[in-house]
Amino acid sequence: MQETPQQYIERILGHVEGQDALKVQRTTAGKLKKAIHGLSPKQLKWKPEPAKWSIAEILAHLSDAEIVGSWRMRSALGANGTTIQPFDQDVWASLFQYNDRSAELSLEVFRVLRENNLALLQALPIESWDNYGMHLERGKETIAHIARMFAGHDLNHLQQIERIAAQVAPAKPRAGKAKSKPKSGSKRRKKGGSTKRRK
Repeated sequence: MQETPQQYIERILGHVEGQDALKVQRTTAGKLKKAIHGLSPKQLKWKPEPAKWSIAEILAHLSDAEIVGSWRMRSALGANGTTIQPFDQDVWASLFQYNDRSAELSLEVFRVLRENNLALLQALPIESWDNYGMHLERGKETIAHIARMFAGHDLNHLQQIERIAAQVAPAKPRAGKAKSKPKSGSKRRKKGGSTKRRK
């Protein structure tokens, strides 16, 4: 059963509880780069399940979501109380062919956009953090809330990417120990998935 908007907010904010949202956002691009290091194009496009996203698709989603965040924050800052239009992330993934995009290019687009958005937030006067937009599904969202949601969104998808990377990449042997050969007839590692919803 699909989660409600309130359940989604609580889940995403739960990832960033007790953390500084801007510090989290500042480190995301580097952590994503580290998570996909050494993965082949085939591994980056591998899906845990047919209906789940690959790493390439998640990175494409993150880069497009950063465009959305750019517009939402600037709209709320320029016209306090403006309407925030949701988007269907699965429609975008299909329409814009996320799995055919270069994962490295998506990550670079995300990195540049994120740096630009962080520069905007860091330059804001304190009172502007209370500016808000009215999301048609989630209600009032201040700039401060949007910043925390994007930090939690980062951590949510970073964890998904790390789980998929662990499934597709062979485990590295520990230092000082010889790499053991797999036993004949051993079972394959169980595949996992990711969670997606309307934004």
